[in-house]
Amino acid sequence: MHQKRVWLRAERRRFLDRVVPNLFPHPRMMNCGWDRGVQNEPVVKRRDLLALIGTIAGSSAMYHAMTSLGFASESAYRGPPRLAGDPRGASVLILGAGLAGMTAALELRKAGYKVQVLEFNNRAGGRNWTIRGGDTVVELGGFTQKCQFEQGLYINPGPWRIPYHHHALLDYCRRLNVTLEPFIQLNHNAYLHATRAFDGAPQRIRSIKADFQGQLSELLAKVTQQGKLDEAITKEDREILLQSLRAWGALDRDYRYNANLISAAFRGYARDPGGGLTAAPVPGEPVALSEILRSRLWRYLQAFSLYNFQTTMFQPVGGMDMIGKAFAREVGDVIRYNAKVTQIRQNGSGVTVSYVDTANPSAVQQATADWCICTIPLSILSQLAIDVSAPLRNAIDALPYAGAVKIGLQFKRRFWEEDEAIYGGISFTDLPIRQISYPSYGFNRAGRGILLGAYLFEGANAYEFTAMTPSERVASAVEFGAMIHPQYKAEFETGVAVAWHRVPFTLGCSGEWTDAGRAQHYRNLCQIDGRIVLAGEHVSHLPAWQEGAILSSLDAIARLHERVVKT
Repeated sequence: MHQKRVWLRAERRRFLDRVVPNLFPHPRMMNCGWDRGVQNEPVVKRRDLLALIGTIAGSSAMYHAMTSLGFASESAYRGPPRLAGDPRGASVLILGAGLAGMTAALELRKAGYKVQVLEFNNRAGGRNWTIRGGDTVVELGGFTQKCQFEQGLYINPGPWRIPYHHHALLDYCRRLNVTLEPFIQLNHNAYLHATRAFDGAPQRIRSIKADFQGQLSELLAKVTQQGKLDEAITKEDREILLQSLRAWGALDRDYRYNANLISAAFRGYARDPGGGLTAAPVPGEPVALSEILRSRLWRYLQAFSLYNFQTTMFQPVGGMDMIGKAFAREVGDVIRYNAKVTQIRQNGSGVTVSYVDTANPSAVQQATADWCICTIPLSILSQLAIDVSAPLRNAIDALPYAGAVKIGLQFKRRFWEEDEAIYGGISFTDLPIRQISYPSYGFNRAGRGILLGAYLFEGANAYEFTAMTPSERVASAVEFGAMIHPQYKAEFETGVAVAWHRVPFTLGCSGEWTDAGRAQHYRNLCQIDGRIVLAGEHVSHLPAWQEGAILSSLDAIARLHERVVKT
């Protein structure tokens, strides 16, 4: 058994040595952070290895690989915190009414604290935000958008999906009576698109996935049949392996991947099974492996294997801000809206925060408390005067924020459903818009519909779109989207574009940690500094996720409560 494990490790190493250079010939191809070695050879980072494993072997293998590398673990949430002990009337000032701030307010007030929340916006939720018809979106630079969406339609410019393993967020949704519905991440009938492949024609995900998987299985079956594995596995194991490859890859009796009804059951048909005289299905012709490799479309398959995007995912019925509104129903009476924090001071006995009303910024007001939980994004906090230690100040100043752009487009009809039978899911492209997401609500109804017409996260394209005016972003999304869906130009009506680096209350999408930055600053960022402690997605190992914001808040209030009780 030991010799077999040694052999398998060696075989995996030889496999990666052979396959990785061929699958990833260009270090910048996926914009995924390759390094160059001293002899100008690509060095595979862990994220690229995980992408390769997920693409070839599927989500199960990806998950186990992530676990072994210390990445994939379910949320540590095991229920609401038990804040035992009497806080003796201690007061807490919470800065920010996003999910982190409202979680803290909810649990601390329940434990007997006097709680007050200051919030910059005129609504609760922070990045938990939904834009509907009639809403106004104002960004830095003075650009103002008046959303013209039809009633009942919306776009979530911030978080838009909830993984099944985000236990804390799901629990609060349950406790606060937020109704959830499935969010469709993987739709095999959506598209993969490469500008310079297949004459620019988008390809169905199911076809590329099945053809790639099938032809890889055929190659592995050939190796197995040639007896190359005989000395490592028994004859029985060899037969089982061939059977599994045949089933997994939709191979025929000769272990070949061909145009037949076996492969068509996975990749789809040239003519679907029907009734009457035209009932007989016609299989589609597979795309050659060499074409798939050169098109680079296989790189998008990893999006459905990554742990954070595996089935089942959820969304609140009616928009993501249903969660923020549910929290606000519980703690809205302690939230002071339109409060722009300008200064945070502390001494041995308490914290004093200066702020202005955004409607009347000339008059500076103050709020005081024994303790402070600050959930203000570091992109904003780094610009404020705050009394904290040098290590915490350095940590606040060190973390950059990712740029992201989302564009919602309203069309006269749901042509993606009517014309192309795409119900939910995401199409991926190498065009600057990167993704098109189809709504996971209102299926098969007549009338207007909204697509997420672009989701740019980091990279040059995100900065390019951020530099545009909102109307230019929308026009560009329509222009690029028409290369995938020709119906765009005839069906488009109106749109809204949010560039997060221009959103006044965050100046960025989420904290963008590097391994080096986290090693140097993360623990300092988490410490209770005098009478101040920070919380939010940036103070978590789940940046950009609402789960990270909630878990960081629960951790902060548990440690703060312990200190209060002991003081």
